[in-house]
Amino acid sequence: MPSALVTGGSSGIGLAIARMLRDEGYRLTLAARKPERLEAAAAELGATAATADVQSEEDCARLVQDHVAAHGGLDVLVNSAGVGIAGRIGEAQTKHFDLQQSVNLRGAFLVTREALPALREARGYVVNLGSIAGTMPTPGLAAYGAAKAALISLSRSLDREEAATGVRVTAICPGFVDTPMAEWTGIASNEMIQPEDCAALVRSLLRLSPAARVPVIVVERAGGEAA
Repeated sequence: MPSALVTGGSSGIGLAIARMLRDEGYRLTLAARKPERLEAAAAELGATAATADVQSEEDCARLVQDHVAAHGGLDVLVNSAGVGIAGRIGEAQTKHFDLQQSVNLRGAFLVTREALPALREARGYVVNLGSIAGTMPTPGLAAYGAAKAALISLSRSLDREEAATGVRVTAICPGFVDTPMAEWTGIASNEMIQPEDCAALVRSLLRLSPAARVPVIVVERAGGEAA
């Protein structure tokens, strides 16, 4: 039975993707920092819960090692752990800039690097949750967008580097998604992209033939950021 590791899997897009993977027959490890929501999500999905902070290199290594030990390998890695702090560049705090680069970019890099040996063995898939803010100017989200732009670049390079091993990589880059992270926008829930939309895209990616590679998917919100 195939297995998947989902960081940021206790809520939002990560949880929606995890639910889809469960329905597709994957054994799961869900990783997040806060144990309360994580335990509830893992219980719902019959998944392994792993409390981890992707800012910690040790946590990232342990997370992957424990998953492989429990499930015998790794077929899909979803890097969904993320943090967004709105603020214009002139007023931004250095600690907020550093946090967003550390979680959104460095964390995904660390987990992926540790997972690559198992993913190569399985000819597996890496899904990185980017953002439309990484593809276009987004005033008020410059630091967040910079981290996501770098993650998109990392994803494209990794996809090319691993072509010979069979590992494929896609960065999914949606506009505002109906999650707690987007509550500050004031946009109505029914006017946002749904977490399940992202999960549906991942399902489609996993059903492609090994010859098909999709480095980046941009999902615009109707009438929204890119209109």
